[in-house]
Amino acid sequence: MTESDAGLDGIGGTIYGTRMPAVAKTTVYLDADDYRRLQQLAREQGRRAAELVREAVAEYARRHTRVRTPRTIGAGRSGRSDLSEQAEELLGEMGPE
Repeated sequence: MTESDAGLDGIGGTIYGTRMPAVAKTTVYLDADDYRRLQQLAREQGRRAAELVREAVAEYARRHTRVRTPRTIGAGRSGRSDLSEQAEELLGEMGPE
């Protein structure tokens, strides 16, 4: 099987002439007004409705995904606000050179 034969099986390939990475098929139910607006936008932009839905879902996920801060950030926090100003003095207190 070639890569372009892969289709919707999650491996990736060409779908309706569009090159896409791995995809998962799903069904979305829209009310009639939203569906008409989606079709109109697709026509106006010369794109497929499915492409607009994928774009909208990706944008929604980006906006609503909380970015986790690595636990190591701030691990060496001294609690001193003057550390950079006092660095030489504080290092001198660590012992002789």
